[in-house]
Amino acid sequence: MKVTKEHVAAIRDLIEPLDTEETRQRYRDGDFPRAELTRDLNRRYRWDLMWAARANLVLHDADYNDSHIDTALRSVVPPL
Repeated sequence: MKVTKEHVAAIRDLIEPLDTEETRQRYRDGDFPRAELTRDLNRRYRWDLMWAARANLVLHDADYNDSHIDTALRSVVPPL
């Protein structure tokens, strides 16, 4: 994984409070904006959590692409 352990830990600290069972169930039920357009529910959930937690700000100076970030998010957010 290209994302540093420090960045992953910072992302985890920001996302964990938002990753609740209620939020998970809403996504499983398709109760989120533009759910009908979502092809990969787990990826959508991970990225929505990242944006909601503003975890992207942790990575603002880093040279990571979307694939690197998604790998880090998968290590932080368990599948639905």
